[in-house]
Amino acid sequence: MTEVFFVFFYSGQTAWFLETPQTFLCRVVSGFLSPPKNVRMTSHNMNMVLKWEPPEGAASDVVYTVESINKFSGIKEVCSNISTTECDIGSHIDINVYGKYESRVRAQSGAESSLWVKSNMIVLDKDTVIGSPSVSLFPNEGAIEVSITEPVFATSSLRDVYQSAVYTITYWKADEKKEVWNISDIQQNRVVLNDLDPQTKYCVQVQIQIKIDQNSNPSKPSAPICENTTHDEGPQWVAAVVTFVFMVMAVTLVVVTVVYRKKISHFLCPKDTLPQHFKEYLLEPPKSSIYLAMRNSHPPEEIYHQVSIVTYGKTMEEGRPLEVAGNFYSREPVVTVRER
Repeated sequence: MTEVFFVFFYSGQTAWFLETPQTFLCRVVSGFLSPPKNVRMTSHNMNMVLKWEPPEGAASDVVYTVESINKFSGIKEVCSNISTTECDIGSHIDINVYGKYESRVRAQSGAESSLWVKSNMIVLDKDTVIGSPSVSLFPNEGAIEVSITEPVFATSSLRDVYQSAVYTITYWKADEKKEVWNISDIQQNRVVLNDLDPQTKYCVQVQIQIKIDQNSNPSKPSAPICENTTHDEGPQWVAAVVTFVFMVMAVTLVVVTVVYRKKISHFLCPKDTLPQHFKEYLLEPPKSSIYLAMRNSHPPEEIYHQVSIVTYGKTMEEGRPLEVAGNFYSREPVVTVRER
């Protein structure tokens, strides 16, 4: 890339104009404040941070201003008058995981300002440093299950950005690293390491491998983590035989219960029996004359005749109420006489 500088003098200040195919930038320098040194753009797990070193002979009150430069969004101020020597650019702009980014920084002390210093350009998906995955181990007899958790990205996720990401697992015995085993091109997050010696400590390390344009971009390897295998309780067919015998016994018990359910019920719940003298009383009741007479007797038949009593008097006047005509006609109830 060709850069062309134009120098102008105006009111005691020196103006530097930088022209490139993408940008046309103006830099104004007041006094002789030195610019920041070792300016560099870094990226870790898809974030973007600009870092630098203070200028030579910088005063204690020096502050910095950082601007982000993008081909599409132009120049944007992201950090202003900060005293630290780094700026988290990713937290101030919208990030495209496949975008190209650069930035610039200048120092300020009072009325004096340094030159703008540009950083390197980074292509985010190619230049970001991928962190190490998290690893957990779960021993199981003569094997160890490895559980892998991918690193957390500042934006998006590992699988969304890198569809071709795979894991490489390296493991060895803790007391000797002469013999090392590797399993590569693993896409699953859970892997079982089989055929391990029982009651032996193994150490495991995992690394993410990413291929971009036929180039490999590995992550940082995880810290080695070690775990003991448990005692091998025997081949798997022993457990299968024990399970089969248990099932046969359960089925046999169910069949016997169904076939002999009546006998089992009588055995567990026997019927209650009456004493012998109660049975004899019910089967052969007493033969006394009084008991027989009471059992064979019938209620006596009642004989009765109906008797009506009528009293004669004067005739009740027509249309006169019964209460008024009480002196002329009296009524008596019907009496029934029964004979025994």
